[in-house]
Amino acid sequence: ATFLTAGPKEARAWTIRAGATAPEAAGVIHTDFERGFIKAEVISYDDLIAAGSVAAARSAGKARIEGRDYVMQDGDVVEFRFSG
Repeated sequence: ATFLTAGPKEARAWTIRAGATAPEAAGVIHTDFERGFIKAEVISYDDLIAAGSVAAARSAGKARIEGRDYVMQDGDVVEFRFSG
């Protein structure tokens, strides 16, 4: 499975095993992200493309806050929140 992260300077695809949880996916980026995982803001790729921007997807109610037990879906666009 693949999830995406995006910021002002870059967008990136990350590969994870099918069935990976949000904290496990965060750990692929950096182990500190997995250790300090708080929550993940998730938008499906299709919803993001249809909305045109993260802000528009949020306004349309397409962004979800997910916790530690969330199983990542292929094409999720994610912003991880963590302490560290």
